Amino acid sequence: MTAEHEFPNPGAGDSEHREIFTVARLNREVRSLLADHFFSIWVEGEISNLAFPSSGHLYFTLKDEQAQVRCAMFRTHRRQLTFRPQDGCRVLVKAQVSLYEIRGDYQLIVEIMEESGDGALRRAFEALKTRLSEEGLFDPARKIPVPKFPERIGVITSPSGAALRDILTVLKRRFPAIPVVIYPVTVQGGAAKYEIAAAIAKADSRRECSVLLLARGGGSLEDLWAFNEEIVARAISRCSLPLITGIGHETDFTIADFVSDLRAATPSAAAETASPEQIEWMRHFVRLEERIRQNMHIRFGNQNKTLQWLIRRLKQLHPGRRLQDQAQRMDELELRLVRSMKNKISHLEARIETHSLRIHACNPKRLIKILGSRQEQLSQRLTTGMRRTMEGKNQNLAGLSHALETVSPLMTLSRGYAITSRQDNGAILRSSKETQVGEIVETRLFEGRLICSVTATRES
Repeated sequence: MTAEHEFPNPGAGDSEHREIFTVARLNREVRSLLADHFFSIWVEGEISNLAFPSSGHLYFTLKDEQAQVRCAMFRTHRRQLTFRPQDGCRVLVKAQVSLYEIRGDYQLIVEIMEESGDGALRRAFEALKTRLSEEGLFDPARKIPVPKFPERIGVITSPSGAALRDILTVLKRRFPAIPVVIYPVTVQGGAAKYEIAAAIAKADSRRECSVLLLARGGGSLEDLWAFNEEIVARAISRCSLPLITGIGHETDFTIADFVSDLRAATPSAAAETASPEQIEWMRHFVRLEERIRQNMHIRFGNQNKTLQWLIRRLKQLHPGRRLQDQAQRMDELELRLVRSMKNKISHLEARIETHSLRIHACNPKRLIKILGSRQEQLSQRLTTGMRRTMEGKNQNLAGLSHALETVSPLMTLSRGYAITSRQDNGAILRSSKETQVGEIVETRLFEGRLICSVTATRES
């Protein structure tokens, strides 16, 4: 306000220098002063006293730990909301600073409202979760089984965090002989997602570990947000090594947990899941050792029995005795072979004599003589039959030729008749009506043809 709008000193006695404001004018001036001094500003706070009147406008109070301010969002701007505001929801608003003149209440006229803090992050979390699920990144079929006895364990986490200390403590307690490779990354801040994705790809390319642990301690949704980034989810899905997540507390879930091959509630739980229990394995080894000892004892006993049996067999089957038995056996076989050869030769000689008699009985000269006589008879019968058949056919042909000559058109022509046809297409003329004067026709005689021009026609 200018100096002339200031109230004069109350102690002044001259009332002519006083300027009296009405309440309406005062509120109007204050409203104008606020509008001129504050342009559109962004304010963050928590919604309370939210009201939805039938007019379609929105009224609420925006507060923080120390103060509050009334707000109004008219229907035209409310239509642009992408979420439904609720009491307790933390929002970020773009507003004009104003004054409600009727009550003299200072207020904000809200033009834009966005979710702030966990609300916005939660919406982004759900949107990415839905999209990656539809792509199949959460599919159990693509999960890689975690080995029961890893040769080396890789840990991707902050080198200065409590999560690493917890993991190393658990691994040392459960099975200290398993080597551990640490891939240091930052687990919070803008660069964390890139470092985590790069560490996963690096561990996968080196192939020096049997299983990977991705871990960090607890925190708010914003603190854990690096593990909700798409670049980290894609890196986990491309990793060919089994990967276990142990992020935050038991109630904390991140996108990395859904994509990973196995989720553990905490970093310590992830270490327990990835490592075998040394005491249990030692007990298992003791049991196996005892089983091996028993099996070896039984097997040595059986082998000893077999050895004793073979020694007795060897004594019974002395080589000298076996040579005598084999020599006698060879003599027997030789005698049997000589007898068998003699019998075989006698049998073959008898068969040769039998076949010789059969060959002599079937001498081909006699058969040739019989077949030659039969051929001569058949040849004579064939000649006689052919001659008789030809004579009958000639007589039949002569009769048919005579009948054909009787009805032949040539015989008709030889008696002086003629056949007239058109010269252009050869059609035979049977009536004088089928031609006209001046047409060229062809007339066939018994000997030769005439080319004629029609000069006149008669019907009879």
